[in-house]
Amino acid sequence: MQPRRPTRQIIVGDDRVGRVAIGGGLPADHRFADGSAKPAPVSVQTMTAGYTHTIDKCVAEIHKLTAAGADIVRVAVPEKKDTEALAEILNQTTVPIVADVHFHFKRAIEAVEAGVHKIRLNPGNIQDRAQVEAVIDACKARGVPIRVGVNEGSIIERKDKQARAKELGAVFSDQKHGYMLAIMVAKLEEYLDIFYERDFFDVAISAKSMDATVVIDAYTEIAARFPHPLHLGVTHAGPKETGCIRSVVALGTLLANGIGDTIRISYASDPVFEVEDGLELLWSLGLRERKGAELIACPTCGRIQVDLFTLTQDVRKKLAAEIQVPMKVAVMGCVVNGPGEAEGADVAVFAGDRKGIIYVQGERVATVGEAEILDRLLDECKAFQNRVLSGEVKLGEKRVEIVPPDPLGELGSGWEKMAGERMREGATPLTIKST
Repeated sequence: MQPRRPTRQIIVGDDRVGRVAIGGGLPADHRFADGSAKPAPVSVQTMTAGYTHTIDKCVAEIHKLTAAGADIVRVAVPEKKDTEALAEILNQTTVPIVADVHFHFKRAIEAVEAGVHKIRLNPGNIQDRAQVEAVIDACKARGVPIRVGVNEGSIIERKDKQARAKELGAVFSDQKHGYMLAIMVAKLEEYLDIFYERDFFDVAISAKSMDATVVIDAYTEIAARFPHPLHLGVTHAGPKETGCIRSVVALGTLLANGIGDTIRISYASDPVFEVEDGLELLWSLGLRERKGAELIACPTCGRIQVDLFTLTQDVRKKLAAEIQVPMKVAVMGCVVNGPGEAEGADVAVFAGDRKGIIYVQGERVATVGEAEILDRLLDECKAFQNRVLSGEVKLGEKRVEIVPPDPLGELGSGWEKMAGERMREGATPLTIKST
């Protein structure tokens, strides 16, 4: 893991909903100075899927996304009826709201006047300098930051074929994605010059593509050229089943290299999944403090002796609903690797012959039948959580070591059974060495 890249910091939010800091590390009064301040934690964003002008539905969706853990929520404002709904939406929600402006600069100004906390613009959609300046001045007057998004799908000139051809061959000709990098950097330089001339520096940048390799290359180049916080994302990533891989490959690579200050994982699916997977990515990289349980489970293998996959999903759902402390919970399907892989878990179960042995911080507390594993495991997790919250125990307070059970013992599997099977099949008898 590389240290986070220092940037100018922007603040999204207000006194009522709270403030989310994005980026940091550079002194606010000089955009190119070396800084020593620590960047803010990487934040997670998502976007509502419904129409903004349907106020009740929009508010309900924002509440759902906030409950899932979103730090910032974006809403689309393509029409005036959407910006007219913003004031009431803002009044009923408790998270910073970003207005996504499409083609008309007046929607941005209306959103700012309604009290929105951030504006998202795309240079490919609003190119008139006077209109851009009007949006900048409105945001500057109210202290509202702006995200400049140079998405691949909207920055290429499509009306003038000669202009498009010139853009495509301009710079970075020796790189695989050179034409796209050239367009993104050039558009950003051109657009940001307008912001700088208006003495406006509360800017975040995004450079999204549906191609994970373009995303990695683009953000790497942009991070080396501009001092602003970066909003990471893979656009048009597809359904969750494939989009999660595409997004995590790109975002995980960049974050591990210290690049990125706020993220949105984009799916053609329920945006709650975007929030959940975004948080899990940050937790996995140690960029955010985990909330709720961390679940460890076996992969597929021929040694599993319970319905492990159903059990794991049931455990995951129960933990998400009832556990708030970041305890580590292990669900293992056999006595071969289970004990070793469960070491370090606060609460663990590993199975054998339709039974499960449950441990709490290395102490064996129960052996139960398969049908009882879920309920007993959850009971032990809740009891352990209460002990953590009361200060009786601490997470990671002691080294957890789990001693495997005697393979000839109560689980009814192991060496004796394996040796018997080999004898019946006519194989060489299994020799068991005592130690």
